[in-house]
Amino acid sequence: MNIHSKIRMPSPHPSIHLYQITYVSSGLKVKGYMALPTGDQKRPGLLYLRGGIKSVGMVRIQRVIQWAAEGFVVIAPFYRGNKGGEGQEDFCGDDRYDAIAAFDLLKNHPQVDEHSLHIVGFSRGGVMALLTGIERAEAKSIVCWNGVSDMVLTYWERVDLRRMMKRVIGGTPNKYPDRYEWRTPLHHLEKIEGKLLIIHGVLDKHVSIDHAYRLEEACRLANKTVETWYYDSYSHQFPLPSQRKILQEAAKWMK
Repeated sequence: MNIHSKIRMPSPHPSIHLYQITYVSSGLKVKGYMALPTGDQKRPGLLYLRGGIKSVGMVRIQRVIQWAAEGFVVIAPFYRGNKGGEGQEDFCGDDRYDAIAAFDLLKNHPQVDEHSLHIVGFSRGGVMALLTGIERAEAKSIVCWNGVSDMVLTYWERVDLRRMMKRVIGGTPNKYPDRYEWRTPLHHLEKIEGKLLIIHGVLDKHVSIDHAYRLEEACRLANKTVETWYYDSYSHQFPLPSQRKILQEAAKWMK
């Protein structure tokens, strides 16, 4: 599993190299960012999985650099069909393989400690993170930050997303329950080997706190190690000073 090509990008951090990479997932050339702290020592690897779809929720360089500044080699896929990548996103359907292929890239990177591999998923990336952890038992930890855990719940909660979800998934949860169940990782958490951390703002209107509660309950039923950091006064986007502090605490928790 190799990087097909990489282009050096201007980095806002003097000791982190930033690249836009192209890699292959299910035969498609997919793009993403990779951030490498300078130095020769092996470092923990972090797969950062964005939220949204298409240009909404696109990976932000600042976020990738923040994680790399905590000492991780970071790969952050854009998912298929984005920023010149081939194929089309299908909202946690076959595009899950873009996350899994990126995890494999990380695992095989010469600067990554293969015994310290971690996944963070934000918003829709929560589903992607859990699906990757289900397929890749080597993940030592998974963090769901304001993460989706139940795709049926997203359909009913987010009236504004229903048209898009019907288009990319092919219909409603009533018509195609199997397609929504396939996109809902709650049913397969027993396959996850790593520990889990759930970070969620109780006032989140984009991904309700119910996603966190359902994930917490499913983890306990599957006898998984799970920790929860719930914030009563925060919504989907945390205030920047708190977000930075919590990110640093989450990085410590992972390591």
